[in-house]
Amino acid sequence: MEEPGFRVLLTSAGDRKMDAVRAIRTITGLSLWNSRLLLDRAPVAVTGPRWLEATDEAARLLEDAGAHATVVCDWCDRTITRGAGLLDPAPCKGPWPADACRASCPPAAG
Repeated sequence: MEEPGFRVLLTSAGDRKMDAVRAIRTITGLSLWNSRLLLDRAPVAVTGPRWLEATDEAARLLEDAGAHATVVCDWCDRTITRGAGLLDPAPCKGPWPADACRASCPPAAG
């Protein structure tokens, strides 16, 4: 079964726009100009489907820069609350079993 991907959604730029642009550049590798354009389009997806750990780190970088970001499951489009424990206790809205959806269950500790 294919692993679900997660993407980072930039919801708003916040007050520290230059810091947010730098964070977008770090995450995406875009130029300063294109990073600024992406910031101005908020709400917008900053990343494509990635592992939960990578999107969690990207969202943390954006939030540390003063922007507002959320992590969204690619399988069921639910917003993921970052942190320990169940990520979202609601059942998966996709065609996959709830125990396979990482929006419902945290990744196995390895």
